[in-house]
Amino acid sequence: MPSYLASIGMEVHAELDTRSKMFCRCPVAFGGEPNTRVCPVCLGLPGSLPVPNRAATEMVLRTALALNCTIATNSVFHRKNYFYPDLPKGYQVSQYGETNPIGYAGWIDIPKADGSIKRVRIRRVHLEEDTGKLMHLPAGGSGVDFNRSGVPLMEIVTDFPPDIESAEEAKEYLVQLRSTLLYLGVCDGKMEEGSLRCEPNISVRPEGSAEYGTKTELKNLNSFRSVQLGVRYEIERQIAALGRGERIRQETRGWHEGREESFPMRTKEEENDYRYFPDPDLVPMAFDEAMRERARTSLPELPLAKARRYAEQSGLSAQDCALLTADQAWAEFFEQAVALGAPPKPVCNWMNSDFAKRLNEDGIGWKASKITPAHLVDLVKLIESDAISGKTAKEVFAESFESGEMPSAVVLAKGLVQISDRDQIEAAVREAIEANPASVAKYKSGQTGVAGFFVGQVMRATGGQANPGLVQEAVKAALEKV
Repeated sequence: MPSYLASIGMEVHAELDTRSKMFCRCPVAFGGEPNTRVCPVCLGLPGSLPVPNRAATEMVLRTALALNCTIATNSVFHRKNYFYPDLPKGYQVSQYGETNPIGYAGWIDIPKADGSIKRVRIRRVHLEEDTGKLMHLPAGGSGVDFNRSGVPLMEIVTDFPPDIESAEEAKEYLVQLRSTLLYLGVCDGKMEEGSLRCEPNISVRPEGSAEYGTKTELKNLNSFRSVQLGVRYEIERQIAALGRGERIRQETRGWHEGREESFPMRTKEEENDYRYFPDPDLVPMAFDEAMRERARTSLPELPLAKARRYAEQSGLSAQDCALLTADQAWAEFFEQAVALGAPPKPVCNWMNSDFAKRLNEDGIGWKASKITPAHLVDLVKLIESDAISGKTAKEVFAESFESGEMPSAVVLAKGLVQISDRDQIEAAVREAIEANPASVAKYKSGQTGVAGFFVGQVMRATGGQANPGLVQEAVKAALEKV
């Protein structure tokens, strides 16, 4: 069987985080009683006229700039015509063309497993409206909820020929894109609620072939894991089919999460099937240089740039930087702690281990917890000054997380200050040696592992408050003299 190369194009739809819909003033929210957030405009009733949402337009402009796109001077809305029960007008207001979308010819960098950076080209970033949602009714049959119809929707499409060549790259692209949208504050990124939806287009071709294979589009992917598994499955399915002499059909396929396999849904439409034409009810959008510059200066430092800065300035690993910058608020916590004087690496370790674990267990973000950057700075300084041991620090952190007390206050209140006085430790070591002559004899006979027994005896005698490092040194020195 010949070797095959995979090519993956990515279409990502992001519901914009606006208060009202794209062309009317109906409120935007997840869930709720079906068909309660609707009006003649989003229901497509005759005679209703759309009015564009300026906030949504500005969000797409900022996203396009963050993705290094060229911004259209004039951008026109089009009607994308198709007939489906969740589309009340019989068409979707969208954008069409190579240079008409608000942003085009951009790119985003993604990190690869080997530490290198790969550039993924973006073909277009455009603005459209979302559709309704089909529902299976408990008594049988189907219904349509139009609460989502008309919600501002941004579509981000990668360029052709595709730059993404594996399931892992497809997942990383979505991770980086989602982080960018969260940093920009334009989408909440909740894939499980459908506010961020990814539809990969997958094809394979024999290695060395210049002609790309027939693509299939994959739907119903609601997590990073689903994207990775779905793309990998579809690559393997197509290769196996070609190996059997079958022809790949251009179709839309669904993803079954439980069985971890794709299934055919419908034949995929061609572009000309949609009969695009400019929407006569909507005037063109104009983006002059002043507007573009205002949007450009409002952009935050984006995740990958922030991760690079952390690596250069703090010497943190790529994994540490990725964890710290995955969430903007998490990165903000880290930067505040470092600004208060804490060394970056210990703060990073506490954030990505004990702190992250407790937040996940409680299902909250750090701003809802009682731990502040000052708490971690205080804790790290207690450890570095040998006031407490690493083991005691975990107990102190747990108490601070529950009570909100500063770690230093917890240490004083509970008498947890570490014993680092050498004379006191050496006296405790002598007592342990004198009380256990049989263990001393074992050590002298060559069983050096028994030194750990004496360390344990000293730690027990001091209530676990002796400095473990100093205890080990003192035990070793004392045993060499007996």
